[in-house]
Amino acid sequence: MQLVYSIFIRLYVFLIWIAHFFNQKAKLWLNGRKDVWQNISKASNTEEKMIIWMHVSSLGEFEQGRPLIEELKNRYQHIGIVLTFFSPSGYEIRKNYPIADFIFYLPLDTQSNAERFYNLIQPHLVIFVKYDFWYFYIREAVRRKIPIILVSAIFRSNDIFFKWYGSLHRKMLKSFNEIFVQDEHSKKLIETLHPNATIAGDTRCDRVIQISQSAQIPAIIRQRSYHRFVVVIGSAWKEDIEVIKPVFEKFSDVYWIIAPHNIENQHLKALTNLLPQKFVWYSSLEKSPELADYPILIIDNIGMLSSLYSIAQLAYIGGGFGKGIHNILEPAVYGIPVIFGPKYQKFNEAVSLIQKKGAFSIKNTSEALVVFSNLIQNTDKLKQAGIIARQYVIEHSGATNIILQRIEKYLSR
Repeated sequence: MQLVYSIFIRLYVFLIWIAHFFNQKAKLWLNGRKDVWQNISKASNTEEKMIIWMHVSSLGEFEQGRPLIEELKNRYQHIGIVLTFFSPSGYEIRKNYPIADFIFYLPLDTQSNAERFYNLIQPHLVIFVKYDFWYFYIREAVRRKIPIILVSAIFRSNDIFFKWYGSLHRKMLKSFNEIFVQDEHSKKLIETLHPNATIAGDTRCDRVIQISQSAQIPAIIRQRSYHRFVVVIGSAWKEDIEVIKPVFEKFSDVYWIIAPHNIENQHLKALTNLLPQKFVWYSSLEKSPELADYPILIIDNIGMLSSLYSIAQLAYIGGGFGKGIHNILEPAVYGIPVIFGPKYQKFNEAVSLIQKKGAFSIKNTSEALVVFSNLIQNTDKLKQAGIIARQYVIEHSGATNIILQRIEKYLSR
């Protein structure tokens, strides 16, 4: 299996190389790794700090690991954080994250790369977030007797760990000193493979609570939102707007704030071509504040979305008509109901909130009209759904402290 794994890794890189001629993400993946060893050498542990290496796949996993990073730096002044990414969609956005001491792409998972990496970094503790497992990096930690933990993990019965051909992944799973899972179902699934699994919850809940305590809304938006029903459409794709377009037309008195997932020109154009009403770009408001009264405001920057939910009565989260929904906890923390498309099954919070009636899924325009209408026109239902959404976040918070309490023993060595 190890040989098959090594062949697969090299085949994967070959396919990325082919794809980079016509795929921007693949191009970033390759280009970002050109100087990776030069960057890693700068992180060589010369200051005699206790180094903690955290690896995340992409932006979503970073947000799960972020509360741990920040609390570790807050509690322990003598540690350094090395943060690695696999995907450019995470690295390109967070490569300047100030709390981590060093940030770079994870080199290809080979035995020689793993040995070289550990020789340079010399970590005292290794943290993997959620599911991005790499065999040689995990094996090297075990060989060097470096504690390695997995946080915010979720397991499902159809995962490779439980397949007849999943022996290598089962071996990786058993290599972790401790595993922190998000729910009881995950713990039960792996208890025969790893006896040291702890239910900690979702660190993202800690993160969104933290964000909500410092939400900042530009005055020009806050002023226009007073006494209006505000719906924030977060991480929107063209496919989302196609489905909910008639809702804009039906509720023309609603103040719609749209934050596209991708703010590159071609994506913005494809999205705005679908809008039935007048809209204004956020970047235009300072020059033309009178346009703020337009019924649709489009946020053409990165970084405002999580705060915008604080002035909304209802949120729609994009991605559900593509690969999967984006973060629904960000609006839920403010006590507002959340609507999203049909592809949500891999997200525990979405499944749970739908069952509790704090969130709602739509498959088409007809369902969108019904769900939006029921919430916008029914104050009691809107309020109750929002209470449920907020309560979910509160009940699943605290994972950061649970994890830190358990791993303190590794930090005192």
